Amino acid sequence: MKALAAVVVMIVGASASAHAQKLPPFGGPTPPPFTETLSNTTPLVFGMDAEEAERALGTPLNYVKGRPGDEVFLTFRNLGGSGLFPSKHRLYLQFRKGRLAGWKGDWGHNWMWQ
Repeated sequence: MKALAAVVVMIVGASASAHAQKLPPFGGPTPPPFTETLSNTTPLVFGMDAEEAERALGTPLNYVKGRPGDEVFLTFRNLGGSGLFPSKHRLYLQFRKGRLAGWKGDWGHNWMWQ
């Protein structure tokens, strides 16, 4: 029975035609460039200073460690979540010589599911 269902699904799937995306009409609206469709929406750029990064993220930066100019900062980004469980993600920012050298998101472990 399962084999028959699998064959039917394969036949139906093979009979459906695939269509490539058509070009936009001349002078009409153009699709967004590929880089705007990426999932990385963090508005950070290498070389920013701490104030620019804080302004771009819209959240305060909290000092974690490091000498002046070579610090690590932490910020909490509210990326939504369900109505019952708000979601705050940690984002670590590494600065070298006062400029943003890298960042890393840390989703951690949810204490509720342990």
